Amino acid sequence: MFARSLLGFVTVAALAIVSNAATNQLQQLFNFSSSPTNVGIYLYRPTNVAASPALIVAMHYCGGMAQAYFTGTQYANLVDQRGFLVIYPDAPDSGSFWDVHTNATLTHNAGGDFSGIVSAVCYAISTYNVDPNRVFAYGTMMTNVLAGAYPDVFKSCSAFAGVPYGCFSAPDIWNSASTSRTLSKTAQQWGDLVRTGYPGYSNTRPKMQIWLGTLDATLNYNNFAEGIKLSLVILPIKPCTGLGQLRVNLRTLVSSVTTTIPNACKDASTAFLLGFAVMV
Repeated sequence: MFARSLLGFVTVAALAIVSNAATNQLQQLFNFSSSPTNVGIYLYRPTNVAASPALIVAMHYCGGMAQAYFTGTQYANLVDQRGFLVIYPDAPDSGSFWDVHTNATLTHNAGGDFSGIVSAVCYAISTYNVDPNRVFAYGTMMTNVLAGAYPDVFKSCSAFAGVPYGCFSAPDIWNSASTSRTLSKTAQQWGDLVRTGYPGYSNTRPKMQIWLGTLDATLNYNNFAEGIKLSLVILPIKPCTGLGQLRVNLRTLVSSVTTTIPNACKDASTAFLLGFAVMV
């Protein structure tokens, strides 16, 4: 039941366009363990925090800032009602781009931007009594990297206009093959790639929610199907009517399918993967 309400909560928080009217202000954290690339970490604490609160890591879009993501989304407003905590990381790059392409950031505990974010999560768990089984990550392509490299930290992740883990792996910060329709792998190839993010890891991986607009001019809609292919091979997807047809649709990239996951798989309290193609 909590999973069902949380997925609805996150969707509203990320997609709402009403201005932020949060009760409190962001607090910058300086004394958490380590941040190899100097990622900025900002924390939002509501006035009434739950005894063992959930934690949301809300990562701004490329070119954005933590403060802009705080004021432009509804996460803080909604946690005022529920007593959660929210961490808003701030990208250290001069253009406010996240590192989603280097080996350091794609590998568990190897450094990179996400090592600093995970360090802040651990700090919140120890300092604010955050429930380690209710830590969630939401954002764009950074979310896919956190789910792949740190599956032991996050319970579920929601990627809004993201790309599959490792899709941007290249010497440069931008990968045109990933943003266009030219990069495609089999489910097994994506699975083999994501498993390199945390070699030897065999425990539960985060549940995934994937969103992408069909006419996205920056990240081609092809990334939606590629991301679901990856999830199908690494998540314990429960048997349900229509899953075979889903695989056929993914192979042929049927963009007219508005909701890719069959109806029988949509129960948010049990499903491991939800995919939504937003028709625009």
